[in-house]
Amino acid sequence: MNVMEAIVNRRSVRKYSNKPIPTEVMARMRQALRYAPSACNNQPWHFILVEDARLRQDVAAAANGQQWMAEAPVIVVACGLAQQAYKRMGGYGNSVDVDVAIAMDHLTLSAVAEGLGTCWIGAFGEERVKALLGVPAAVKIVAMTPLGYPASSGLIRVVEDNRRKSEAEIFSVDRFSAAR
Repeated sequence: MNVMEAIVNRRSVRKYSNKPIPTEVMARMRQALRYAPSACNNQPWHFILVEDARLRQDVAAAANGQQWMAEAPVIVVACGLAQQAYKRMGGYGNSVDVDVAIAMDHLTLSAVAEGLGTCWIGAFGEERVKALLGVPAAVKIVAMTPLGYPASSGLIRVVEDNRRKSEAEIFSVDRFSAAR
């Protein structure tokens, strides 16, 4: 599968099989995260791979009760290390959220190529997840995703083009122009 096919076929999967992820596939998922670009190559991240079944249930409960997350054999918790991030993003901000998001996107696309499903999780009680996983106070949990094989092949399908905004609505050349 090429990158464009992975982009077009990526879906938010909310039902997983209990099939384990082979060791060599997990190694490729870790590499997808490791090799993601970041501002100044600071790599201001740490990823917790939650594999313990009980702990996955607890993390899912802390994610506003999204218990379906615990069906996946792994929940990836993406932590941002703000102190290690580039400090002048856009001239004023910190790059940690963008850097971690890029790494997570690399994971989601690599997962599609391996037949795995993911689902960006941004709804969670950060302090509760930190307590469950022993995450230090200075570390920000940016996002999470379950990682596993979809319960059915129909959960990953080609997107219908008519569900995407038109190019005229999202692109302009040389100057910002509002969609018509």
